[in-house]
Amino acid sequence: MPVFLMHRIHPLDISVAPAPTFGAVFAGLKPHMSALDDFLRLQVEAFEPEIRSMADYCIDTSGKRIRPALVFLSGWNQQTTPAADLVKAAAVVELVHLATLVHDDIMDGADMRRNRDTAARKFGPTAAVLLGDALFSHALHLAAKFPTTEVCHMVSESTRKVCAGEIVQTMRRGSIHVTREDYWRIIDLKTAELFRVSCFLGARLSNAAPAYVEDVAMFGRHLGIAYQIYDDLADFYGDEHRIGKTLGTDFSSGKITLPLQVLMEKLPEAEKLTLIDEICGRSPGQIALRMEQMSQYDVFSIVAAAVQEEIVLAEKNLRKWPDESPTPLLGQLCDVLRSQIGSLKA
Repeated sequence: MPVFLMHRIHPLDISVAPAPTFGAVFAGLKPHMSALDDFLRLQVEAFEPEIRSMADYCIDTSGKRIRPALVFLSGWNQQTTPAADLVKAAAVVELVHLATLVHDDIMDGADMRRNRDTAARKFGPTAAVLLGDALFSHALHLAAKFPTTEVCHMVSESTRKVCAGEIVQTMRRGSIHVTREDYWRIIDLKTAELFRVSCFLGARLSNAAPAYVEDVAMFGRHLGIAYQIYDDLADFYGDEHRIGKTLGTDFSSGKITLPLQVLMEKLPEAEKLTLIDEICGRSPGQIALRMEQMSQYDVFSIVAAAVQEEIVLAEKNLRKWPDESPTPLLGQLCDVLRSQIGSLKA
C-alpha cells in the first residue's frame, strides 16, 4: 500500500484533513514537544549568566520543530511518554538548527525570523555570530553526555557538514557559476544532513534494526532536500507574515537557488545578462520584474516538480517498511510538504 494511503491508519489517531499541516501531524507529539521545551529551558541555565537572556531569546518555542519531530517520529513505538534519550537527542539537533539560523540571518541580512527580530538585529551581528557558536558548542556538550560516543560522532560530523554547506554557498554568493549539481550538493549538506541525522538518531536510539535505521535516515535526507527546495521557492512566492521570516533575501544577497537557475535558463540572452548583473551586485535587483518573469516562464511548476521528485524518493525508502510504527507518521510529512507547495501558489 502506498505511504500516502497508509498514513490514514496509525496509532496516533491524528485526523488527516484535505490540506494537512505540520501542526496536525505533530498533534500526537504534544507530550514529546512539551518535554523538549522543558529540557531546552533548563539548558539556558548552563550558559554563562551574562548571555543567558540572549540564549533564551534564541531557544524559543515558536518554530515548527521539524527536526526534533523527526527524532521522535523515527523512534516512535506508540509510547505516550517520550524516552529521555530521544528528548535529549531532539534538543541536540534543535540547538544545532537554531545556531545555523542565527548565522544564516547574519549572512542574509534578515531582520525577521518567526515573526520577530532576528538575533542579529536584536543583539548586533558580531554578538550574534558568537551566540550561534555558543549554541553549537552546547549541542555538542549534550551529545557527549550519551553513554555511547556514536551520538557525539554523528552530531559533530553533521554539524561540520552543515557548516561546510553554508561556507560553500557563502563563497558562491554573487556568482553565476553554480550548477544544478552544485546546488543539490549545497542543500544536501546545509539542510538535508540535519534531517538525515535526526531520523538516524531517533531510530538508532530506539534500537531499530540497522537496515531500517539506514532507510529512515535516507528518507530524512530526501525530505530535507525537498524541504529546502520548497523553502527556496517560498523566498519568492511566500507570504512574509504567514512564513514568519524576511523573504526575498536569496535574491538580494546574490544567492543562486533553483528558482533563479530555472529563470536564467528560460530568459532571452539580453535579459539573462541583466539578471546576472543584478545577482553579481553590479546593478540593483528588480524583484518585481523577476517575479513577473517567473510567472511568465512557469518557474513555479518546474521547481515544484523538483520538490515532488525528492518526496517520491523519500517515500520509496519508507515503502520497504510498511509494518513499522514510524512509517505512516513519517509518510504524513510528505503529504504536508505537498500541501505547502500548493499553498504557495494559492
